[in-house]
Amino acid sequence: MSYRGVRNWPPVWTYARNGTVRTLRGEVGILRHVYADPLSSKCFLVIDFEAENYTGSLIFKDLAFSKDIVRILRENVGRSIPHIGDLDVSHLL
Repeated sequence: MSYRGVRNWPPVWTYARNGTVRTLRGEVGILRHVYADPLSSKCFLVIDFEAENYTGSLIFKDLAFSKDIVRILRENVGRSIPHIGDLDVSHLL
């Protein structure tokens, strides 16, 4: 998946607390929450990695595609990001 020619999966995961900012890259952690505005093609994901919460975002050009991805992500809350990354979403294209 990509947005404006830049891959958006997996997102860059960011942890920020008490002045500390850390980032992770790659398919890591367990998906805990998916936040999405129904009128926007952007969603925010929260993962748990090594007992800390990290946030990442996905942006899509197409609102309908975004809604489909959000639905699939919500169906997979509690699963690993590597598992989610292996899901076949080609039928949505």
